[in-house]
Amino acid sequence: MADEMKKRVAVVGAGVIGASIAFELQRRGLEVALIDKGEPGRGTSFGNMASIALDFAAGSGPSTWKKIPGWLLDPEGPVWLRPCYAARMLPWFLRFLAAGRPSRLRAIEDAGMSLSNRALGDFRQMLQAIGAPELMTEEGCLAIYETEAEFAADRGHLAMMQRYGLEFEVLSNGAIQYYEPTLSPAIAKAVLLPDNKSIRDPYQLVVKLADAAKAAGTTFVSGTVRNIERRGDGTAVVLLEDGRRIEAGSVVLAAGVHTRFLAEKLGEPIPLETERGYHTQIMKPGISMRYSVIWPHRAFMVTPTAGGIRVGGNVELAGLDAAPDFRRPRVLVRHAQRALPGLKVEETTEWMGHRPALPDTIPIISPSSKMPGVFYATGHGHLGLTFSATTALVIADMVTGLKPSLDVTPFRIDRY
Repeated sequence: MADEMKKRVAVVGAGVIGASIAFELQRRGLEVALIDKGEPGRGTSFGNMASIALDFAAGSGPSTWKKIPGWLLDPEGPVWLRPCYAARMLPWFLRFLAAGRPSRLRAIEDAGMSLSNRALGDFRQMLQAIGAPELMTEEGCLAIYETEAEFAADRGHLAMMQRYGLEFEVLSNGAIQYYEPTLSPAIAKAVLLPDNKSIRDPYQLVVKLADAAKAAGTTFVSGTVRNIERRGDGTAVVLLEDGRRIEAGSVVLAAGVHTRFLAEKLGEPIPLETERGYHTQIMKPGISMRYSVIWPHRAFMVTPTAGGIRVGGNVELAGLDAAPDFRRPRVLVRHAQRALPGLKVEETTEWMGHRPALPDTIPIISPSSKMPGVFYATGHGHLGLTFSATTALVIADMVTGLKPSLDVTPFRIDRY
């Protein structure tokens, strides 16, 4: 009976991270319960920008502190910090600024790129395993720059990509329209990122992952997790709000930003904040795009996905409870029409979700420092989709007692 209990794993959170982990654990012969208060893929993973983005970028740098006043003053800028939430963000911001010190920045980039270097291969293998390789496009992404000054301002990021061996090609003039004819001829420069692929429908990806896990034996449990306890015999008990108790040998906490509340109850608080992201899904865009497009200066993307064209990105810092401010996605659509003059905005829906963000940009992929048998997979920020398959493999190694194939020291939960 004890051996059977060790094979049971409860995975809390059925977004792309949790569903990927549940599928991988089930593949390895474990008995998995996937727990979420909603249906798989209906949370933050529903509205991401469908991008496998290998060009990892640290959120903070040596000059980031100079930008903070603008974040407070410009509600249409790439980052908007609601003044009423600024005081609550102060401890997180101090850690965020500290992560941008030159002495820390290279280690963060090394850690992020250790995941990025594996991400595409691991993702392709995961799609093959669930029988859905067609969900990934083979086209890459175009980073666009309206002016030479914008391009010059991003040279540090291009140098970082070159340092880590990422492929890219700088395009000018007619070469830009050759790759993506819908782009405005006023765009001065573009960078082709051939390995930054897109997903045809990120919600359907999570559904297929969850369905594949269920077909292999995973049980889906609908409910809100209240706490985790461990009995004297080593069994973990997941306590649900409605009084149900789920016993397991191991527990994986992959509930996005909500993981912080469970971590606090386990005595290991983590500086996990929500970067609220918005998108507009346009089902009658009037154009057909081959490549996804990112505009770094304005911090947003345009991606052909989910049967239409999705415009989204940007960051709003306002906590979990504030009402959405749908002025933000409308600003992004105006910017998108500047880059894509033929873009029409018909049959649209607007959405807001909560990216789980840590101040040093890299996720927590780690065993608990307080409770044996509990593992964390959270804080992936803008790269949850990108790092999902690799995270699943690393967590599955940890749960089954294998040595992960990459150095997980940078992702430990007690690094703060």
